[in-house]
Amino acid sequence: MPTVNERLADAEVSHAVSMQMFSNGVVRRMVSLLNRVDADMQDQIVVAISKMDPATFTVQRLERLLKSVRELNAAAYSALRDDLNTELQSYAEYEAGYQYKLFTSAIPGQVQAVFPIAQVSASQVYAAAMARPFQGKLLSEFTKDMEAARMTRVRDAIRIGFVEGETIDQMVRRIRGTRTNGYADGLLEIDRRGAESIVRTAVNHTSNFARQAFYAANDDLVGEWQFLATLDGRTTITCASLSGKTFPIGSGPQPPRHIGCRSTSTPVIKGWEELGLSPDEIDKGTQASMDGYAAADIDYSDWLRNKPAAFQDDVLGPTRGKLFREGKVNVDRFTNNKGRVYTLDQLKQRDADLFERVGIAA
Repeated sequence: MPTVNERLADAEVSHAVSMQMFSNGVVRRMVSLLNRVDADMQDQIVVAISKMDPATFTVQRLERLLKSVRELNAAAYSALRDDLNTELQSYAEYEAGYQYKLFTSAIPGQVQAVFPIAQVSASQVYAAAMARPFQGKLLSEFTKDMEAARMTRVRDAIRIGFVEGETIDQMVRRIRGTRTNGYADGLLEIDRRGAESIVRTAVNHTSNFARQAFYAANDDLVGEWQFLATLDGRTTITCASLSGKTFPIGSGPQPPRHIGCRSTSTPVIKGWEELGLSPDEIDKGTQASMDGYAAADIDYSDWLRNKPAAFQDDVLGPTRGKLFREGKVNVDRFTNNKGRVYTLDQLKQRDADLFERVGIAA
């Protein structure tokens, strides 16, 4: 029978998979916001370029003519910051509640009678997460940098266009791309990819911060936390070398370790003897489940193979799921089906279903 720490680790990996699909939805909404501005930016760029005579082109005059484009760009990223902050605030509230529900469901009642599970303030978790840098920057700084970089790309593309004698249409195509290719061949595609990476990293950052806050609030029960790079397999050397290792609460190399990092964490609950419990207080089954040992590092392929077919199909897709069960395809890391999107309510329902699958009563 799995120990408490093994069941918690299994549930946390399942939750991390669900979080990726929730991130898909957040990414889609943020990128859609940028896409809606692209057409307006294109119109303003055309107006600006049309007023510029190639014979009298100067960088200073171009900067003045691009004022309306800069304003549109600034408004787009301001809206992105506001919307993303709203998404993260809601997610922080859910993550704090999820950890509480997971702990109260997984830890035996006899233990909770002596060590009741403490909750954390979601608003405080969110505020603290936003005040803590990831990859050396605050989220607000990342979005400011993206705003500036996008404008720089637009300006430089126009400069090059004038120097090389391009037409207005050629310059616009370079910047926005072509409808035939879904505008994926333009410079603005770089900003969409950048926004996607930052959004995913921000969701993971918020999740990890909520977990660490929850572990700290329950440090009478939680001895350490464990780094899990299960979803990334061995593709990221830094994370792979950390996977399975344990660290004191609030310290150590916490996820996300890099932009786009999908590593996660799981708590290591103290053993019943370390908690000072006596055999008279807890039965033998509880003693066995509360051994205090960290779960073994989790290999993604082995972990997924032990899940029901419906779960495998949900993660891999029906065709790939069938091939996986037949041993015809190897899956050594999580492959994100970006068409699979969860709202926060759907994430809640999926996590509730997963509790039952890993042997934890919801």
